[in-house]
Amino acid sequence: MPDRKFRDDPLPRIWPGTGPMPDRTDGADESDAERRRRRARFLRDLAEARALRDRVQPRRAKTARLRHAMRMRTFRW
Repeated sequence: MPDRKFRDDPLPRIWPGTGPMPDRTDGADESDAERRRRRARFLRDLAEARALRDRVQPRRAKTARLRHAMRMRTFRW
């Protein structure tokens, strides 16, 4: 349909951090603090995603908790 009008969205919905990366040729430009900041942000997002999954799938979360507890009980030090 060539005459179909598409709405121009001034704010595209993309995930933060998934945009074009700055051009890094050797990676030496990245500071250690920046790497730690990115890692901390990733771990926060991961924990938030796990918490969301646990809320929307309580039965699976309970099963996973019980399985984890069983692994911890049977782990040999």
